[in-house]
Amino acid sequence: MILLTHPTGNANVRHAALGLHRAGLLGEFWTGIHLPAPAWVHRLLPDRLGDFLQRRSFPEELRHKIHTQPWREATRLLAKRLGLGPLTASSGGVCSLNAVSHALDRQVSRRLGEARFTGVYAYENGAELAFRSARDLNQLAIYERCSGHWRAARAIFEEEATRQPEWAPTLTAPIEATGMNERSDTELSLANVVIVPNTFIKRTLEQSAVMRARVAVVPHGVTEHGALAPFSPRRRNGERLQVLFVGPFTQRKGLSYLFEALRGLERAVELTVIGRLPAQSCAALERNLAAVRRVDVSTKADLARQMQRFDVLVCPSLFDASSLELSLALAVGLPVIATTHTAAPDLITDNVEGCVIPIRSSAAIAERLLSLHREPDRLAEMSRACHRRAEECSWQRYETTVATRVADAMALSGHGTSASFSQPVAAPQLPGVFPRNAL
Repeated sequence: MILLTHPTGNANVRHAALGLHRAGLLGEFWTGIHLPAPAWVHRLLPDRLGDFLQRRSFPEELRHKIHTQPWREATRLLAKRLGLGPLTASSGGVCSLNAVSHALDRQVSRRLGEARFTGVYAYENGAELAFRSARDLNQLAIYERCSGHWRAARAIFEEEATRQPEWAPTLTAPIEATGMNERSDTELSLANVVIVPNTFIKRTLEQSAVMRARVAVVPHGVTEHGALAPFSPRRRNGERLQVLFVGPFTQRKGLSYLFEALRGLERAVELTVIGRLPAQSCAALERNLAAVRRVDVSTKADLARQMQRFDVLVCPSLFDASSLELSLALAVGLPVIATTHTAAPDLITDNVEGCVIPIRSSAAIAERLLSLHREPDRLAEMSRACHRRAEECSWQRYETTVATRVADAMALSGHGTSASFSQPVAAPQLPGVFPRNAL
């Protein structure tokens, strides 16, 4: 049996828990807060509160598996709401997310020695102590990693600061990065199995010297069953192409290349941006933002509604491991133009649901945008293809595949046999997933 642990919980954690539980592999699930409430309660609440409650609650079928450590996490959330910055600061804050993660990691580490577990399934910067205990107890250490390796990111950012010095202020690393980087490297070195959502993350981790585990690529689900937005054509001949950018306004997202691509296309393209400003001011960013439309959103549901008003999403990112906006775009039928340094190669087929382009290529962005502006029928077909792809990328598939990979790892390490499902769902062949007969 597996002990699953995550301090806050999110969609992929929730579905990993469900997948392991339904396969008969989940022993316990440890987290910070669990706020159970019926779905109708979520619908009655304001969007922001309903979104928060949904993120902090887990399905009823997991009820007997859940163990919580709520007080530190509740204090963290309250301190954030009251503006008590020193308490939640990542570097030394007693109620920071790091502190919450480490406290839960210590508890899980002790728990592994108190009961019979086959292994522990944990996440970045909250796994070191649990993995050390697992090694001492001859248990599996399974690591789901949703970010690329920091050395690969640093190399790209240092090169970018030289290429685009005006944008360098937006690439400033957080103060606490050094300690977090060391911790994540230790976790990587202790892991027996690493699960990642896309091949870009896999590629950066395999370049690190510390990782010895094999990597399984298990793409996250796009949307819940039945939650797809209805298809509706967005534009007609002669109208300007409505282009959307979503994400923090930093050069990590490749913003300068998007702005450069749009120069001279004012009659064909109109850009709207949704995101937040970086901590440091940047004259180049402020100058370019002044020339485009900005929209604020407060929840994921609000973002989805906004996305339905546009023709294409552009993600020119230099290093974007999670690329959450790409999944949401597929769910609402919004074609995407995204670089190879995102989840795009795993989520879309070039020229079907959108376009996959190289990083740092303003020319490629401009060419694709002009092509879509001239061919509205092609854009409509791409939108329909996004809906088809979203239906394929279900969370059920993610649950089944995660459970299968964990069961295979258990069997290959002598800890058990392959998973047995009450209602088997064949796990798809995914790029980079380790074969059944070898780890």
